[in-house]
Amino acid sequence: MVRAGLTAQRVTVAGAELADEVGLDRVTMSQVARRLGVKDASLYTHVRGLEDLRGRIALLAADEKTIRIAEATTGRSGKDALVAFADAWREYAHEHPGRYTATQIPIEIDPELAANAPGPRRAVELTYGMLRGYGLAEPDLTDAVRLLRSTFHGFVALEAAGGFAHRRSPQQSWLRALDALHTLLERWPPSGEGPSS
Repeated sequence: MVRAGLTAQRVTVAGAELADEVGLDRVTMSQVARRLGVKDASLYTHVRGLEDLRGRIALLAADEKTIRIAEATTGRSGKDALVAFADAWREYAHEHPGRYTATQIPIEIDPELAANAPGPRRAVELTYGMLRGYGLAEPDLTDAVRLLRSTFHGFVALEAAGGFAHRRSPQQSWLRALDALHTLLERWPPSGEGPSS
């Protein structure tokens, strides 16, 4: 195990890899130290503690997931963009379950780190940009963002937990769910509200 060149980024990546293997809630500073071949105390030069590490993992994951979604949706619009967005989200959740979890639960993140992290901001821009392609404006945009997040996260969480035991494949249901979301977004009911302040 390599000891030299320990940085906050290396500690974060080690924590993220461990989270994918054992689950975010089972990551400890001692396990990360062992993975890096250092004493526990060495980590505290680079991260303040477990909650700080979790926050850094969340920001790393947000950046990775956003890059994947951006690459998948570039040059696409309408249903093509929606499907590419959703598939990239789901694939990331499957491939990096611990990191993905860090993006979906409340974690206290250092305000300075959060302010300089491109992932969360870019995620908002991508999501709102895709939905504006359906002609939505506030407050409907916010409602539609919440609907998509609830649908995508609910599906991948149930899938990961083995919640789809029916003989019909989850993939078939996923595709039908995306068809239904596309239809809904094209026919979004007016809210009767003006833009939120």
